[in-house]
Order: sequence, then structure tokens, then C-alpha cells
Amino acid sequence: MYLSSVRVDLNALTREQLFDVLEGGAYTAHQLLWTLFADTSEGERPFLFRQEMEEAANGKSQGLPRFYVYSTRRPEAVAGLDVQCKPFAPQLAKGERLAFRLRANPTVAKFAGEGQRSHRADVLMNARKPFSPGERTSQACVDAMETAARDWLAERAPRFGFELPVAPEVGAYRQHELKKSGRREPIRFSSVDYEGLLEVTDPDHLIETLSQGIGRSKAFGCGLLMLRRP
Repeated sequence: MYLSSVRVDLNALTREQLFDVLEGGAYTAHQLLWTLFADTSEGERPFLFRQEMEEAANGKSQGLPRFYVYSTRRPEAVAGLDVQCKPFAPQLAKGERLAFRLRANPTVAKFAGEGQRSHRADVLMNARKPFSPGERTSQACVDAMETAARDWLAERAPRFGFELPVAPEVGAYRQHELKKSGRREPIRFSSVDYEGLLEVTDPDHLIETLSQGIGRSKAFGCGLLMLRRP
């Protein structure tokens, strides 16, 4: 695997791309990053990514996009993209504790009725439904949504090679609507930022998780699990 930090030369973008990237547009970001893997076979997904905004030394946002990319191939050199890449082969041990960050799209399958296909539901919106419109800004509703987000990750953690010894922080929750050329309906999905501590239960499965990602909407900047030793 490879870990890359990618910065975009904003002068190389069209006006439309520029505004979309600065606003966190995941579809435009995905298209730009695909140019680093131009020879990819059809149906192959060689990378995961996460978009951040660069910070100055004082911790304030500089408003410039930066992408972290895990890939199974070394990215190619492309005009307009500054890529810093290094091989990534983490040595993990069972029982080791690591700090993590994750942006995920938490969904569950909902039964639609006899003879009908199930559909995916946003976990946080599902937790919000029992509350009346007037209660949806209450602390009780916020707590229920955050608990649902934590439970979603904790329940899935063992299959990804780790467990959560303490409840993670649930950060930004965003609902995205992306317009794609040739598609009448926009692509809609949500994302949640998690940060906390995990304990390795299966090193091999966890390394596979790093390359495969967690959850859905991986093409739009979700699923990349970032680790560091605390």
C-alpha cells in the first residue's frame, strides 16, 4: 500500500472545479484523484481518500484543500497535483492501542415490505425519527443521534479487526448532495467524523480494512481509516 498527501494547484482548475473543491465537493475531488491512477482496469478501485482543509501554524484553516490517499498502486505524476507519496506497511500487534480518525457513511438496511427490496437508511436520521419536529434540536435528540453513530461503528468494529475500548468522539455530521453529469437525480449521502482510540484484535483484518475502507460512499471521500500511535 501507499500513503499520499495530495495538494491541488488551484490555478489548474476550471472555475466550476475551483468552487466545488473549495466547498468540499466530493465528486469533483474523486475525478481529480482518479487522474493519478489513469491506467486502472475497469471495475477496480485502487484508492480511498479523505479531504481536509489545510491549517496554518496557529491551527486556523487556510481554506486550501488537502487530500490523504491510501492506494494499492503508486500514484502517477499529474500536472496540477502535488503528490507526496511513501510506501505504507504498518506493523500491527494484537492488543495494541492506536488513535484513529474516520469519516464514514453510517447506514443500515431497512425492510421495505413483503416482496420489496430493502433500502439503505441514514443511521442518524433513523434515530431522529421518533422525535417530534419541535424536539429535533433538543439535547435528547442530539444524544440519540450520536449514540446511534457510535453503536454503528462499535457493532462493526470486530469484523474490521479492532474494538473500541472507549466510546469515540462523534464530530461533524454532514448531508451531501452531488450533481453528476448525465444523471437527473443528485447523489445523496451523509458522513460522520469519528475520532478516538481503538484496540487491535486481528492485525491482518485491520490491515485489510485500511485498504478496503469502512462503510459506503467510498468514492466520495468516506471509509478511509487513519491510524497513529498515541
